[in-house]
Amino acid sequence: MKTKSFNSKTTERAWHVVDLEGKTLGRACTQIASVLRGKHKPTYTPHADCGDFVVVINADHLVLTGNKLAQKQYYRHTGYMGGLKSITAEKLLEKDSRIMVERAVKGMLPKGSLGRHLMRKLKVYREADHPHAAQNPQPLDISR
Repeated sequence: MKTKSFNSKTTERAWHVVDLEGKTLGRACTQIASVLRGKHKPTYTPHADCGDFVVVINADHLVLTGNKLAQKQYYRHTGYMGGLKSITAEKLLEKDSRIMVERAVKGMLPKGSLGRHLMRKLKVYREADHPHAAQNPQPLDISR
């Protein structure tokens, strides 16, 4: 019996919608990254894109535990000398909460071209409205 090898051309893609209202950022993003990667399917192949599309809604209403809102820092660099900028999680949640979700998921995906390709299948929206109703996304149950 031969082992069947799956690739991105032979994979059927589904659309999932995740509601982050009241959900913990890290716990939700681990499950989102797993679905993007395709680990929930029996046809999972580590070197290929076999995952599904994920639409994340209500990113403004996510939860951080402990003192992370005040203490967690997000860093970026402008590219100039001494250009390291930081912002607290509380201010970033007010400014644009999509960045928090995208950064958390990106850190859980493989580095390189496969990870960049998988990130294109993640759609994050601050509120409950999204333009992907035509794809008929199924709700994805995220615990806690």
